[in-house]
Amino acid sequence: MKPLHRSLIIALIALPGIGLAAETPSMSSAPRDPVLEQFAAAKAKNEWGEAQATLRQALARNPDNADYHNLYAYSIRKGPNPDMSLVFKHYNEALRIDPDHRGAHEYLGEAYLMVGNVAKAKEHLSVLDKLCFFPCDEYSDLKKAIADYERKQVSR
Repeated sequence: MKPLHRSLIIALIALPGIGLAAETPSMSSAPRDPVLEQFAAAKAKNEWGEAQATLRQALARNPDNADYHNLYAYSIRKGPNPDMSLVFKHYNEALRIDPDHRGAHEYLGEAYLMVGNVAKAKEHLSVLDKLCFFPCDEYSDLKKAIADYERKQVSR
């Protein structure tokens, strides 16, 4: 990036009302989603069956919600004996609904690592690299997961 463009971007971010905080509504003003709250409570207790049931019901009412598909796949993946075909189905549905869903790209990459497909995990890391203008947690977490996976493969 040219120095002038970088300086302009930095200056715009520093202006009141223009920075990154302006893109994200404050938590107090954001409407609460009871499904996501129930999921968070179940996740905190590692109650993956409860999380799955909550999201399955939510998807029956709202099948076009990318977040619900993403978290449903996540809860299946984290539970005992994950059905990976169902995991991939719901992550891919989340991305069909919202191709830029950073969480789904991260978690789908992690799912690919679970089945040993590093190349596909790296494809999603590449997508996240493009989606995250500034470093984002999803990119960093998937990059770390890939590095950990590769390190374990080398030490075998």
